[in-house]
Amino acid sequence: MTARERVAIVTGAGTGIGKAVALAMLRDGYRVVLAGRRKEPLEAVIAQAGVDSSRALAVPTDVAHPGSVQALFERTQANFGRLDVLFNNAGVAAPPVPLEELTFEQWRHVVDVNLTGMFLCTQAAFKLMKAQQPRGGRIINNGSISAHAPRPNSAPYTATKHAVTGLTKSTSLDGRKYDIACGQIDIGNAVTDLAAPMAHGVPQANGSIAVEPLMDVEHVGSSVLYMANLPLDANVQFMTIMATKMPFVGRG
Repeated sequence: MTARERVAIVTGAGTGIGKAVALAMLRDGYRVVLAGRRKEPLEAVIAQAGVDSSRALAVPTDVAHPGSVQALFERTQANFGRLDVLFNNAGVAAPPVPLEELTFEQWRHVVDVNLTGMFLCTQAAFKLMKAQQPRGGRIINNGSISAHAPRPNSAPYTATKHAVTGLTKSTSLDGRKYDIACGQIDIGNAVTDLAAPMAHGVPQANGSIAVEPLMDVEHVGSSVLYMANLPLDANVQFMTIMATKMPFVGRG
């Protein structure tokens, strides 16, 4: 099956990493369903891609709500007939305050979007992918460098991203019998609105403030596209793509 015959869903597609991946997939020939909380940014991404409108669909979605996720996958099936790739990307962070000052509502919101939302989308993808012909597909989860190491004052985000690794492994195992592959991409310091403060200085583990190197977010788009375009008998289980000189490997 060529890229022009394949269908992808990208969550959190209106900005940042999701936008870069949606653009990369549209330009490669995929039919793409762009999901996000606001319709306007999704439609702006489609316009920027400059593709035929029949190949792209903007679906306002809140991944933390089962009904909204169900509607997303039903519209995908109704419009395109199948699903070949799900990029589980939607995510949020809590305010960077000391752990003991976090509210329950702040904790719960991050868990609902980053973990429960990813599970709901994965579950819906399973149901569609196992029943379609040709059977199967690929799920790619956005894990983040925070799936390996925390930043200061990031307990909710870091906890959910560590949990994503467990979900990725379970999905990879449980998907085998349905020809569903699952892998994870862990991204460090791509230039997005979320990462913009790093260019001005962010807290480090030793309490200092330091400017951190960044990389072009388009590298993330091409990396996810590489993972997506593999045949289903091959899988990138985990990929880390990061700014080469960011303070992650070693001790700074």
